[in-house]
Amino acid sequence: MLVEIIGKRNEERLITTSLKIAEKFGKEHAHVLRDIRDMECSDTFRESNFGLSSYKSTQGKTLPMYEVTRDGFTLLAMGYTGKEAMKFKEDYINAFNAMENELKRIYTERQQWQIERDKGVVIRHILADTIKMKIADSPHKRFAYPNYTNLIYRTLFGKTAKELEQECGVKARENLRDYFTGNALAQVQSMEMLVSSLIGCGWGYEKIKEFLSENCKYKIEAGD
Repeated sequence: MLVEIIGKRNEERLITTSLKIAEKFGKEHAHVLRDIRDMECSDTFRESNFGLSSYKSTQGKTLPMYEVTRDGFTLLAMGYTGKEAMKFKEDYINAFNAMENELKRIYTERQQWQIERDKGVVIRHILADTIKMKIADSPHKRFAYPNYTNLIYRTLFGKTAKELEQECGVKARENLRDYFTGNALAQVQSMEMLVSSLIGCGWGYEKIKEFLSENCKYKIEAGD
């Protein structure tokens, strides 16, 4: 890819590399490294836009390269002239713009996910409280919440919580719902509210199961 998104969650940024620039501009990589080193920009700009990194050559040697931001690329590419150079500049600018839009989409989805995740905490408390208040005490009552959760998961995903954890690669002490998309979270929480309402109306597990089976015949993917 001409441009890529790197960084940890919530810290992503857009970069290209000196290696890709050399390849696309038809230059020796050593010359691009020299051009970057010889740029008469401030130390602050250099540190912010040209990060010294490395790559493995085809011979397995570790060689230097720079990770270059959009601003760094723009300043560097200003010195490259000619018709082909202009085309590659346009390609890189378009690539940066496309990846910036993708990054914005990721952030928007993540914000929606956090909203749904926060709502889910409240909704799960509602379901737990409804079970506590409306289901008669018995030795099996403590299994009611996980049983209803599995019923909801089987209705929506066709899988139990344990099967979803295996599918998503959930590790010990991690929460399965952190692996759901915002859309999947919203679907789960809508179903939890429905189940809470039905329990509140005095419906038992088997009746709720039959109702969901007959009226909620659709499947989604946890990661969709």
